Amino acid sequence: MDTEIKNALDILHKGGIILYPTDTIWGIGCDATNAEAVKKIYEIKEREDSKSMLVLIDEAGRIPSYINEVPEIAWDLIDLTVKPLTIIYPGAKNLAQNLISKEKTIGIRVTTELFTKKLIQRFKRPIVSTSANISGNPSPTNFSQIDEAIKSRVDYIVNYRQDEMEEFEPSSIIQLGVNGEVKIIRE
Repeated sequence: MDTEIKNALDILHKGGIILYPTDTIWGIGCDATNAEAVKKIYEIKEREDSKSMLVLIDEAGRIPSYINEVPEIAWDLIDLTVKPLTIIYPGAKNLAQNLISKEKTIGIRVTTELFTKKLIQRFKRPIVSTSANISGNPSPTNFSQIDEAIKSRVDYIVNYRQDEMEEFEPSSIIQLGVNGEVKIIRE
């Protein structure tokens, strides 16, 4: 795993795109603070840049670095969740502008998966995580289902957990408002 983390870090530092395992489904990722790298992901996915993507971080304590004011309920949701949870927060900051929605929101998930957690800890920045598919196509639930078109467009494919045949699911998504409003986007 350490060699794969080092290889992925080299690509991320150069503004490249990785295909990697996450705490949910396989993702396409890059440095979430690099607008050019984010643009490349939109191109790979053939996705409109008006459809925002989420970012992964390694620990909840980093959320205030990317959100103006974290709603209090977020901390309880993070502590109580039993499955991967992406929270869409208002007031995004310190991320690539083309990653932040026009409403100034951003989806953030605290990963507990060992590879991504170590990768983000060493990278010291959030990483974009979006499903490894062309926009509009079904999301692959494991590595074997990823389209060759995606594999050929990324700069590095992480050679870890590729043999797993278990079918993983995307995270739950909850949107929080500035006044504590809660909206369930995906269970």
